[in-house]
Amino acid sequence: MTSTAAQQTRILVQAAAQVCEEKKGVDTRILELDQIDAALSDFFLVTSATNDRQAIAISDEIEYRLKKEFGVMPNSVEGRRQGEWILLDYVDFVVHVFLAERRAFYDIERLRKSARPITPAEFDEELKAALTARTRAARSKVPAKAKPETGKATLAAKKSAIKSAPASKSGSMKAGVRKTAVKKTAAKKAPAKMAKKTAAAKPAAKK
Repeated sequence: MTSTAAQQTRILVQAAAQVCEEKKGVDTRILELDQIDAALSDFFLVTSATNDRQAIAISDEIEYRLKKEFGVMPNSVEGRRQGEWILLDYVDFVVHVFLAERRAFYDIERLRKSARPITPAEFDEELKAALTARTRAARSKVPAKAKPETGKATLAAKKSAIKSAPASKSGSMKAGVRKTAVKKTAAKKAPAKMAKKTAAAKPAAKK
């Protein structure tokens, strides 16, 4: 997974973890899986609910939020009907919403001893640091603008840019329309002018 894709996954995990916190999920943990489990997923997000209604509410809100804000849907959803252990599989990360007693029984954290457990707050700090570093790296690649030596050089550069800039299609079309209109107007006015000159010349000939 590229660094950009990894950061996108982390953003989604962060958003899901925020829902768990907002919906009063208990002991929310993020497990960063090691390379052995990389084929399985990159992260497990685990939280507990006090009853099945809360478990369903948490999972429903995660699914709704990620779809609305990021356009992402789970690859599969399991256990929603019972509400004891709801699993949302987003491929790169998996959300596990347990009833407290079910979480203790399956003890998924113990089964993944090699995973690194992270709290949502710690995960958020790591993500912010990664995004900040990425922004700085992107800015350092942008070349600094060269300062002109004199005002004449600036003026010459501007003139050169104006001359070399191609005319826009819309601008040239508008200019063509205006020229055509002027020609038509001139053609209409020409016979009228000739008629006036002829009328003015006739009385002079009679005299």
